[in-house]
Amino acid sequence: MSNTGGTPLPEQISGRASQEAGVLQYEWRGAWVIGARGAYDMESITPLADALKSAAAEHPKVILEASGVTFADSTFLNLLILIHRAGTLRLVAPSAPVRRVCEITGVDNLLEIRDTLDDAAVS
Repeated sequence: MSNTGGTPLPEQISGRASQEAGVLQYEWRGAWVIGARGAYDMESITPLADALKSAAAEHPKVILEASGVTFADSTFLNLLILIHRAGTLRLVAPSAPVRRVCEITGVDNLLEIRDTLDDAAVS
């Protein structure tokens, strides 16, 4: 899914997790937000990778809202590290699976992880 119309409020995208991967994009307080939903692995990462790479090239601050990510493997983590190196990336409200894989691998020490969109946008 992608946002082609108005800007949704953050609470409108929270909690809509499904196994099928989906990406929603919008501007929030001067930052570009990408809301990721579903499971991400080598077969499903392309839409998220395309969105993050494009956002990092066009916007000074990119926020990945990951509360709806139901599965993330090393492909997902590698993408986050790549985007982090390309510009300013903030990870917001990671789901339990994302938080766990970040903690196990130590990626949580590399990335800027915030609890809310507002915290990520102003920091």
